[in-house]
Amino acid sequence: MLELQINTTQNVNINFTAASVGERILAYGIDWIIKFAYMIVIFYVVFDIFNIGDQISTLDTWSQVAIIILFLLPVLFYTLSFETLLDGQTPGKRILKIQVVKIDGYQASLADYVIRWFFRIVDINMMSGVVALISIISSNKNQRLGDISAGTAVISLKNKVHISHTILEDLKEDYVPCYPSVIRLSDNDARIIKDTFKVAKKSRDYNTLIKLRSKIMEVAEIKERKQNTDVEFIDVILKDYNYYTQNM
Repeated sequence: MLELQINTTQNVNINFTAASVGERILAYGIDWIIKFAYMIVIFYVVFDIFNIGDQISTLDTWSQVAIIILFLLPVLFYTLSFETLLDGQTPGKRILKIQVVKIDGYQASLADYVIRWFFRIVDINMMSGVVALISIISSNKNQRLGDISAGTAVISLKNKVHISHTILEDLKEDYVPCYPSVIRLSDNDARIIKDTFKVAKKSRDYNTLIKLRSKIMEVAEIKERKQNTDVEFIDVILKDYNYYTQNM
């Protein structure tokens, strides 16, 4: 399995396992089964039951093409829609437990998904996916052209991790949070904060801790910290985030 090292904007390296070619092909196949099932339902069940086919046949050629394209839009935008709604996953990717992420450690944006989707024309639809296969195999991060252009990669979520490797924190039952505004952070923000915090704390990198504390206060809109040190403050932030997200 290829180890993929993602460097965050805080210059912290996070290791992931890149999704294999086989996993990506299988996920792609599952997605196509779903799309094919949809087309069968539309063109054979819906058209026959409601006699839409007979009505379409009376229209001019351009109108027929327009209606067919309308029904095919969910297939055309299938990958883009699901990756946007499911944070980098399609049903196929979710079943195979793989996900699209940014190389810089942040969650991919709509623009990134659009770029990946657009490059499918070259990667997958041309030459039956040969271009994508060659690109993934030759890339040191298992990226197809769409990934390289969008600055993304597909990782495996199957790694066995302990609580210390996740955004989760051990909380006491009587834990009282300090900063309700931490809910402005995302899971990805919390993961990056925890990973950066662990490395900076261990190496006593106080400059990074100061920058991290400042960024947290800016994003979470915290005006004043209640703890004496940056280490105590960030530790509380992580606990508060877990408290609120687990009880929402």
